[in-house]
Amino acid sequence: MFIRWILSIVLNAVALIVVSLLFDSFQLEGFGAAVLASFILSILNVIIKPILVILTLPITVLSLGLFLFVINAITLMIAQGLMGSSFIIGGFGTALIAAVILAILNLLLNSLIKDSVKS
Repeated sequence: MFIRWILSIVLNAVALIVVSLLFDSFQLEGFGAAVLASFILSILNVIIKPILVILTLPITVLSLGLFLFVINAITLMIAQGLMGSSFIIGGFGTALIAAVILAILNLLLNSLIKDSVKS
């Protein structure tokens, strides 16, 4: 279980690096900052995200789940605020687009890892 969590943090860090390469307004100082950001995001996803999901449940249901991307963007902005100058997001719009891309990249990376483990 611990190895799976560490692998998840590393894969999320790789996805963060890819997003930082795609956008000038999404900046990370390096892979170490990406790992730290991924670690902070994993903690926020355990503590803050469930609270936000419960508080915004009616909006989430009405938007057919698309509001979850807004919640992910909020957690990205909180992580950026906690990390200071080593992780910079230019604005909420960038965080929202990054949240969508991160979800897609994490889905792809996790499916590749699961496929390679089965083989």
